[in-house]
Amino acid sequence: MIDSPIFTPVRIGPVTLRNRVIRSAAFENMAYGNKPSQDLMDYHVAVARGGVGMTTLAYASVCRSGLSFDGQLWMREEIVPALREITDAIHAQGAKASIQLGHCGNMTHRATCGCMPVGASGGFNLYSPTFVRRLREDEIEALVDDFGHAVELARRAGFDCVEIHAGHGYLISQFLSPYTNHRRDRFGGSLENRMRFMQMVIRRVMEVAGDDLGVLVKMNMHDGFRGGMQREECLEVARELERLGVHALVLSAGFVSRAPMEVMRGAMPIRTLAHYMDMRKFWWLKAMLRLAGRIIIPTVPYCDAYFLEDAKAFRAAVRLPLVYVGGMVSRVSMEEVLGAGFDAIQMARALVRDTDFVNKLHSGEVERSECRHSNYCIGRMYTLEMRCNHCVENLPPALRREVDKAEARWSH
Repeated sequence: MIDSPIFTPVRIGPVTLRNRVIRSAAFENMAYGNKPSQDLMDYHVAVARGGVGMTTLAYASVCRSGLSFDGQLWMREEIVPALREITDAIHAQGAKASIQLGHCGNMTHRATCGCMPVGASGGFNLYSPTFVRRLREDEIEALVDDFGHAVELARRAGFDCVEIHAGHGYLISQFLSPYTNHRRDRFGGSLENRMRFMQMVIRRVMEVAGDDLGVLVKMNMHDGFRGGMQREECLEVARELERLGVHALVLSAGFVSRAPMEVMRGAMPIRTLAHYMDMRKFWWLKAMLRLAGRIIIPTVPYCDAYFLEDAKAFRAAVRLPLVYVGGMVSRVSMEEVLGAGFDAIQMARALVRDTDFVNKLHSGEVERSECRHSNYCIGRMYTLEMRCNHCVENLPPALRREVDKAEARWSH
């Protein structure tokens, strides 16, 4: 067995993980009909069996209006027993279980969320495309209650931790960012006002979490474009979250509606993304992608540990545990991150490629993941369950060429 800090225990609030590797909350698209499935259970149990300290069920919406996808979890009473089966099975493999809770805000469509999409401010969202309605103050209070209720459901379902999604341009992030928050009331304008919704949510989450549930918050270190949040404001958000008592921060960046590849790095596989889209529902988007996909979703170069230099500024600014995510595919990079003072690491694509990656790393069988950063799994995820191209039989020739070109460019 390899002797490495990667495989030492770490504590996040009241929860101790057997090692410092967490499966990040990358969307699986396996919650068909917005409820747990056998596929969702099988995947996370496989990841737990594969050696992680904790695995995170992704992108669960706290209410119906927060849904972006038909394959996304929607937190409600009726799914608690099925979630409990998943957490029990994860625990049986020696890993802890977390669930990411959030609300998509304007990143949806009436056909999915059941109402006109809502956001920090009104307007038109080209991502859907759809008109968006500004949230009223009484609706903001109700959403805070929804977050609290979702945390209580997570406890009853047997989760050890919850991860609140406050980044990537979803609802909390939409309130934080001046790009999407144009309000003139107590929730808009100054950073102090733009943080108010986040503060309300986190206070409620910490109250409901009590002494036995770990609370992580995923946040942006920058939005990734001019006009969005920059580092200095994000550092103040991190300090405020520390003051609010959260147990750890997950440091990320990017805005899915404006700078999506800032989050994931590399190129979006445009052919793959368009190929799997339903022509009946998204004919206009398929046409747009084929005509101008590289302009709409520009490439951001990939390298291992691509957020590390940004993250070091946050390590210097706060004392609470920090979880690093972004480009974690090799033992060398993982040890570099932990050596820089980060408490744990998150990864997803390496565990989509091979759910046993952590055990293989621990045994010395491998030094780095076989993931070659084609992002096929990302392009597919918006329509079908997340899966690596190496696990798909009879990949269409055009998609195979796209994958091969990307793997040749980004692999080391």
